[in-house]
Amino acid sequence: MAHPKRKTSKARKNKRRAHQSLNDITLAECSNCGAMHRYHHVCMECGYYRGQQVIQKSE
Repeated sequence: MAHPKRKTSKARKNKRRAHQSLNDITLAECSNCGAMHRYHHVCMECGYYRGQQVIQKSE
């Protein structure tokens, strides 16, 4: 097996991991009820996605 010849420094390790951070969730306003929901996801308040009812919500 291959072994590293030198110890990886903290700066080099952290530079490599810089892109692994978490991003904020992008929200959109539902065109049916006005609630905020995730992009490309069904609105959990009313069950609509892109103007069509996908989930029957019991009230």
